[in-house]
Amino acid sequence: MTHTNPYRLTEPPADGPSGVSRGDVLRSVLWAVVVLSTVANMAASYGGARTWVHLLCGVVTVLCAGTLVVRNLRGRK
Repeated sequence: MTHTNPYRLTEPPADGPSGVSRGDVLRSVLWAVVVLSTVANMAASYGGARTWVHLLCGVVTVLCAGTLVVRNLRGRK
């Protein structure tokens, strides 16, 4: 009697998804930019930077977060 090992790493089935899609990469990049711009805005706040630096970081954060929300809402259909 042969038993299959559920913890064995094997190749994915031929009909299953293979690789990472463009949408996954774009979502990861958008999240990374949101985090980086938020951290940059906090650093600018602690460092006493000029107003335009705060505005630029805020605009980048809002644009990326808005894009993530729109992509999520469109993906629900």
